Amino acid sequence: MRTNFVLVDFENVQPSDLGLLKDGPFKVKLFLGPNQSKVPVALASSLQALGNNAEYIVLETAGNNALDFHIAYYIGLLSAEDRSAFFHIVSKDSGFDPLIKHLKGKKVFAQRSACIADIPYFKPTLPAAPEAQIEVVVADLIRRKASKPRTQKTLLSTMHALFKKELSEQQLSQLFASLCSRGVVKVEGTKVSYELPVEP
Repeated sequence: MRTNFVLVDFENVQPSDLGLLKDGPFKVKLFLGPNQSKVPVALASSLQALGNNAEYIVLETAGNNALDFHIAYYIGLLSAEDRSAFFHIVSKDSGFDPLIKHLKGKKVFAQRSACIADIPYFKPTLPAAPEAQIEVVVADLIRRKASKPRTQKTLLSTMHALFKKELSEQQLSQLFASLCSRGVVKVEGTKVSYELPVEP
């Protein structure tokens, strides 16, 4: 299984969801600035639970973008050792994006996420088949119970978010039309109502 290196820019993001990494194929490196002498107990215990798959990297000297350069260095070092590894930079700093684009050009798997829960490993892949997409929407609507979208516009934006904004407007329209032709969604003016299957 591919190793996923999670490189946390602790100056920028203090993750509260490290526990998600516990049983997966992850190696965590938490990068701390020289002035970050205190780590919250909850974070320390989450890292301890990862055993040898986690380590602190504390910078010796402060400097502009010093932590970013350290992360870049470790990606270079580790990608030379393991060409198939996937590098997840956990940071809200978009300054990493040109580096990630360059890495992808060199066939190095890399991604920046604002938090650990946004790492692609935790996001299910989208079903490509329209039939499967309909099932995903119906299941989501059933889960929503009384809080289902009441207008066509809200339903379309809900579906757009459900598929992580990866469907084109044309695909969304086709999906909406399929839901209507099946009788799952009924349109009256701008309002929508539903005929959903009853959960067993």
